[in-house]
Amino acid sequence: MSIIEQMLLKYDIKSSDDVINALKEIYQEIALLGLYRGGFFQKACFYGGTALRIIHNLDRFSEDLDFSLLKKDNEFDIEEYFTFIVDEFEALNLKVELIKKRKTTKSDIESAFLKNDTSIHTLSIDVPKLSNILNTIHSGKKLKIKFEVDTNPPLNFKTSSHTMLLPTTFNILAMTLPSLYAGKLHALLFRNWKTRVKGRDWYDFEWYIKRGAKVDLRHLKQRMVDSGDFKKDTDLNIDTLKELLHTKIDTLDIQKAKDEVKVFLNDSHSLEFWSRDYFHILADKIEVV
Repeated sequence: MSIIEQMLLKYDIKSSDDVINALKEIYQEIALLGLYRGGFFQKACFYGGTALRIIHNLDRFSEDLDFSLLKKDNEFDIEEYFTFIVDEFEALNLKVELIKKRKTTKSDIESAFLKNDTSIHTLSIDVPKLSNILNTIHSGKKLKIKFEVDTNPPLNFKTSSHTMLLPTTFNILAMTLPSLYAGKLHALLFRNWKTRVKGRDWYDFEWYIKRGAKVDLRHLKQRMVDSGDFKKDTDLNIDTLKELLHTKIDTLDIQKAKDEVKVFLNDSHSLEFWSRDYFHILADKIEVV
């Protein structure tokens, strides 16, 4: 049995979408291994929705790999690690192409795209019931994974090391759960998407509350100050945070939130209870470190 087959065994494959989501996550983990081989985690840590999914078993799929440097470095070049990532895929007989995104505007985000040049249909994956599902996927289907590095990150976050077992045993550095929670709340409160609603932010917020996680308030304030959404000399406490959340919830378009997140879920029935009243209840249950 190949490594890819081993990694697929942990997924409940029922549809072609399940195959795509599973393979994308497996490719994310292979990319993390390549970054580890290149010494990337000596300079950066993993954060965001995919970190929650891979490290803390968040029950929804996530698209991107997001990283933060441990200290600000505007000269950081993600391209130094491309060879290590490509090598890991080639070791598994998977051909990929890595392309650095050329900046058109000044940004602290160093971006690249990982594109799989091997169609899913031609992969040799002999897992029970999987072969019939694969036949439903268009032979030209390709996967694309975007990963970004914040080279000028909000600091005052904490990190911890985590051991991955597949494709082989290796360690990655990630923000702690309270610091990850802070990053999620910052996105939820201040993400500027105009009329769009990122339901994944609210799904993750619900997940944190149900898990009894606590927010790293110091890191949240640093993010808010750096983004210009909070004054440095103003105190951020739990009451202020709750007030911000309640105000945001008052204008939340619940249906748009549901529509955005459901494609990332195996079972969307959990969204049936969503309402503004429900999120107000969750906001009152928030805890801080």
